[in-house]
Amino acid sequence: MNKKVLSVGTPVFNEKGDIDRIVIASRDITETTQLKSELNEMRKELDSFKKQDQFYKELVFASPKMEQIISQVKKIAHFSSTVLINGESGVGKEVIAEAIHKMGRRSKQPFLKINCGAIPENLLESELFGYTKGSFTGADKNGKVGYFQQANKGVLFLDEVGDMPIHLQVKLLRVLQEQEVIPIGSTTPISIDVQIVAATNKSLEKMVEMGTFREDLFYRLNVIPIHVPPLRERPEDIPPLAFHFLQKLNERYQRNYHFSPMH
Repeated sequence: MNKKVLSVGTPVFNEKGDIDRIVIASRDITETTQLKSELNEMRKELDSFKKQDQFYKELVFASPKMEQIISQVKKIAHFSSTVLINGESGVGKEVIAEAIHKMGRRSKQPFLKINCGAIPENLLESELFGYTKGSFTGADKNGKVGYFQQANKGVLFLDEVGDMPIHLQVKLLRVLQEQEVIPIGSTTPISIDVQIVAATNKSLEKMVEMGTFREDLFYRLNVIPIHVPPLRERPEDIPPLAFHFLQKLNERYQRNYHFSPMH
């Protein structure tokens, strides 16, 4: 068995000032080193639990509909299936995507998000797939690693995926089918292991009928569909959400506002 030893040498001088001998004291620190390593691992685990606990506090709901969704998320989080979250703007699709990441086996790996409708078409491709050096005018001279590669082993959240241009839908389909990306300016595919969670406030089925969204990509994304209903369909969530946001605002601005009881 390999051991780690801490040795301290102390010189002993004779009458002429020359070194006569060196006394060495050695101590086995194998166990100490192992305990330190275990302590560091425990600290990492505690930090992870703290982050998860903080996240769970953000999951505020009281309705049976949301309880059913969170129960579904807990089941699918341990797999790497592609998930498509559908719902109106503001219903919390990103929170559901984060829950899939936090509750699953990829929780210690990256969680990256990109809004496909907020980035210009010519930039979206380079952001997602990256590019090699000198690929186009204005490109970084060292090239750029895209979101798919950055999210390797983790989760990539594609928000407003319905706004993705047709030619990029083809490239996304290849990523889902082959689990590999080809950066702009390259011909060499790069293998990746990324769970895709997509979200949209549009009806992709209608877009498929209109020819603005690829049917094959829709079925690739819609492996596990999750519909997040708006608040008007789950009024039970309004009181806890109201108190939650009031508490956050009180903490942020050092206030102590409260709701008056209903009469």
